[in-house]
Amino acid sequence: MGRWSRYPVLAALLAALAISGCAHATADPDRASGTPTSGTPTSPSRPTGQAGTPQPPSTPAAPPFVDDVSPVTAGDISSSWRPGCPVGPEQLRRVRLGYWGFDGQPHVGTIIVHRTVTADVIKVFAALYRERFPIRRMEPVDEYDGSDDRSMAADNTSGFNCRKVVSTGPSKWSVHAYGQAIDVNPVENPYLVAGKVLPPAGTAYRGRSDERAGMAVPDGVLVEAFASVGWHWGGGWESPDYQHFSKTGG
Repeated sequence: MGRWSRYPVLAALLAALAISGCAHATADPDRASGTPTSGTPTSPSRPTGQAGTPQPPSTPAAPPFVDDVSPVTAGDISSSWRPGCPVGPEQLRRVRLGYWGFDGQPHVGTIIVHRTVTADVIKVFAALYRERFPIRRMEPVDEYDGSDDRSMAADNTSGFNCRKVVSTGPSKWSVHAYGQAIDVNPVENPYLVAGKVLPPAGTAYRGRSDERAGMAVPDGVLVEAFASVGWHWGGGWESPDYQHFSKTGG
């Protein structure tokens, strides 16, 4: 019989103490506390939630709107002006304006208008720029030798042109001859007069119910931008001129 067999309670207590001592001797205190033992920090866990969610690249900011006003000489408008027109070159101004093209890119164009409406024109086109309303091109009519037909066929947005009205009524100066009217996107916004569509390429845009990019429609971006400065739209005429906006209503 062993030495401690006479004292079973004491033997059991000693055995329990021996087991506990071994456990404490072999346990890794670093691992028990969660501290790495190798001396090399562990990789931090991937952030979760909003801070850890990869974000898509931000869209580059649009260039600021461009507007610049400068005088006009007779040489600048040699194809669209001549002596006897209702206003002279000294009453006109060249306005450079930013606009968004149908290609989705910003551009800078030029329009010639009367000096008294430059502030209106800048406000209108600034609004269109903010809304990214598309414009095909914006060039003085002189780029088309003063031809309204050629300018419309090119879908050109233009202002001054010393010409008579295109209508079935009596001959008189167009408001364009005073530099107080602007035609916007003539193909998307044709003039319907005497059974004709001007320009002919605008035939697909005769109606206003199927709204597409660049069109003038009631309560639309284009019409509202001109209305905000008190200009009138020709879209409600008996012979609707959807491209036409004027200071005087003519």
